[in-house]
Amino acid sequence: MPSTTLDPLLQPFQLKHLTLRNRVVSTSHEPAFGEEGMPKDRYRAYHLEKARGGVGLTMIGGSAVVSPDSPPAFGNLLLYRDEIVPWLRRLADDLHEAGAAVMCQVTHLGRRTSNFTGDWLPVVSASPLREPAHRSFPKAAEAWDLDRIAADYAAAALRCQEGGLDGIELEAYGHFLDSFLSPATNHRDDEWGGSLENRMAFPRRVILAVREAVGPDFVVGIRMSLDEAHPGGLPGLAFDEALTAAEQYAADGIDFISAIHGSLESDASLAKTIPSIGTPLGPYLGFTGEIKRRLSIPVMHAARIADVATARHALREGLLDLVGMTRAQIADPHLVAKVKAGQEDRIRPCVGASYCLDAIYDSGDTKCVHNPAAGRELHVPHLISPTIGRRRKAVVAGGGPAGLEAARVLGERGHDVVLFEASDQPGGQIRLAASNPRRGDLIQIVDWRLAECKHLGVDLRLGTYAEADDVLAEHPDLVIVATGGTPNRSFLTEGEGLVFDTWDVMTGSLRRPRGEILVYDDHGGYPAMDAVEVLTTSGAWIEYVTPERTLAPDVGSMNSPAYLRAFTAHEVVTTLAQRLRSVRRTEDGRLAATLYSEYTEAETERIVDQVVVEHGTLPNDELYVELLPGSTNLGEVDHRALLAHEEQAVVRNEAGRYQLFRIGDAVAARNIHAAIYDALRLCLPV
Repeated sequence: MPSTTLDPLLQPFQLKHLTLRNRVVSTSHEPAFGEEGMPKDRYRAYHLEKARGGVGLTMIGGSAVVSPDSPPAFGNLLLYRDEIVPWLRRLADDLHEAGAAVMCQVTHLGRRTSNFTGDWLPVVSASPLREPAHRSFPKAAEAWDLDRIAADYAAAALRCQEGGLDGIELEAYGHFLDSFLSPATNHRDDEWGGSLENRMAFPRRVILAVREAVGPDFVVGIRMSLDEAHPGGLPGLAFDEALTAAEQYAADGIDFISAIHGSLESDASLAKTIPSIGTPLGPYLGFTGEIKRRLSIPVMHAARIADVATARHALREGLLDLVGMTRAQIADPHLVAKVKAGQEDRIRPCVGASYCLDAIYDSGDTKCVHNPAAGRELHVPHLISPTIGRRRKAVVAGGGPAGLEAARVLGERGHDVVLFEASDQPGGQIRLAASNPRRGDLIQIVDWRLAECKHLGVDLRLGTYAEADDVLAEHPDLVIVATGGTPNRSFLTEGEGLVFDTWDVMTGSLRRPRGEILVYDDHGGYPAMDAVEVLTTSGAWIEYVTPERTLAPDVGSMNSPAYLRAFTAHEVVTTLAQRLRSVRRTEDGRLAATLYSEYTEAETERIVDQVVVEHGTLPNDELYVELLPGSTNLGEVDHRALLAHEEQAVVRNEAGRYQLFRIGDAVAARNIHAAIYDALRLCLPV
């Protein structure tokens, strides 16, 4: 076991009067787990898991709002309501008992929200400049706005203090406070605009009001951009001015700074500020090190510090004082405990997919792409305990994400598990997605499960195609069919045999992409976008066609910029609202693709060299169908028991010898998270 005195991650840190048990932080973020703006049981359980997992400091309320004219944009907590205090107190008490400190981020969103939600009050900013991401047109804050908002900040800070929190963090990038500091958003010609001194004046007013309200001992930090890094020489907050402001804020009573590089106003800038998959680890650590060298207060930072090695490097080299491993602890809230126990190899890795962020807008709250227990702590454990019942023999057919998760969970429960996988390399469609070089880190989802299965003694039979006789020869009590799906081309009225699918692109079966290629996407997610990105390297002319009214609506703002960069750099033509009906061979050997518009009810034709289609998958269910007659449940899933996390007990065939279930894309085309969640909640009660 590594020494806690030698590992910089595990060293305690003194932040004012507060002693943190280690240097690892879950920085402020909003998972949208609140109820009616309050951090109730689900919210508390999410943060409590990280406290039990060893984190030194967890920060709640990412963008918790101080005023009614700062309506929630993504489930924000409402700090302007007195009823939040007892909920904060309960959360703080539980986290303190588990050994972690807890703080809350406090903000007025300014223009970074919608006019058309909450109480429908006009949103405010330093100047009436539209915010691209949320598309709001704000009004310029008047003197009476500034009076009430400064008072609201102070009142919100007091509620956090009364709630037993250890401190707060003011949010000052992309929100109201920095709309005054940044010349990009402050075009005022009054006492609040122009010179740096004037632009600092309102943020300083808030800091001083907060410090006066909470007294000298309560910890107050600030999260701010030290360089907005606007592209193309556009005006913005640059390093020297930002550092001057930070020094002044420290003199006014700020105790620590959470350093940000970049800005948030567009998807492109957001993806640079919060880097995703395919980007270097710790890209701004050198930048943060310079801030730490020049500031007298502690520096915290979080930007793609996804693994323990990068975090240790940052601390050992003196590049920061507190290391933010936020997405890493969504993937594994027990990261610190595993480091302390010498089990770093068992940490579930953050792969940088940023599903945690995109899922907020896609499905309402944070989800980890491959840890379905995150956010479901009230019902699903992160650490799986062995069964106290009889040990069962289980056979899993298929080594994609669903099958590997089923084998892992059953192995954790102590059952005797055999997994058949036809390929020598398991992973299923994850392996396809990871063949896009930029998204190669996705393979860690597979690698971690393989390592866990080996650790748990799962019998992995790779390169073995599972026939019904092979399954039955194991005399199973339980059979899980996770055989995935195959590309669906059947939607075409003609020419199914003339087209390629996205799997052909990703596996290299489409060996010589040439000429003009039409990529048809009737999925709206990642597969077609990956295929286009890979095809752009071939030099072919590409047209992307979709029946949707937007490009890839299921690819969120964190992931879309990288695809759009490839589209733009390689001049990919995009055609919306057109449905591919058929493909036929022309006399000169090319392909005629017939497109149909539901809006004009007219057909048009494209003459191209190759057509690539994406229309989801159809289940590989032959093995499932063959095994059905011998099963006790005839494949039936008791949804009531499934949702209650109870063991399946359906008996439809008294003569049956085993339970039979199918999961993941062997049921229907979905995504990685759905496949893994299928496996977890089905197998956990076994």
